Amino acid sequence: MQPRTFSPTHGRDVRTVKQCPPFIDAMTYGFIMPLPCDVTVREGALSWNWDVPTPSVHAHPRSPISFHVPEQVAGTPLHHPDQVLVKFNSFWTIELEPGWSLFATHPVNREDLPFRLVTGLVDSDRFSDVGILFPARWTDPGFSGMLQRGTPVAQCFAVPRTVPDLVFEAFSPETAARYDATAEALLSTPGVYRRRFRARRSGAKRAAEGSGVQP
Repeated sequence: MQPRTFSPTHGRDVRTVKQCPPFIDAMTYGFIMPLPCDVTVREGALSWNWDVPTPSVHAHPRSPISFHVPEQVAGTPLHHPDQVLVKFNSFWTIELEPGWSLFATHPVNREDLPFRLVTGLVDSDRFSDVGILFPARWTDPGFSGMLQRGTPVAQCFAVPRTVPDLVFEAFSPETAARYDATAEALLSTPGVYRRRFRARRSGAKRAAEGSGVQP
């Protein structure tokens, strides 16, 4: 996308989200669980042609996708009688350090995907012997085409289980002065957050982003 585009509302060019570091950083944070093979969707049917080797463990799934019936989420906003719940099977196990859990959610800012992942939190420091299955609501019944191998299925973050101590207090004169100074800078000059506040990413991650490899 272009970094700037014309806004009829403003009558001039405005910056797009391509120039918004929080938007970009959120999409590249953590790691992506990808679709392991091409999946064709036609007239509501999902199919694939994947010559996967026989797994070395008996209970491991061989198909990239399985299903939940809608009744399993009856009584929740996720329930739609005409929308099937798919389940993306995982072909990787995930192990975290003690005290950390895995937060799995829909790939950030990917409104173009024809499904919406159901967000979950898994204690992957303890639960790591089998792969995590990622359920999703199929939100576009009219979708026809192919979900290509590598399509992001879930975006995962390692999060600590320790509950942070929160402190609530009124602005002091010093914090009020910093607020005014920062707000004035943000309103008067573009790129203040990126230049003054954004943390630098590691060289390894930048290299991965540049090569198309998921960090």
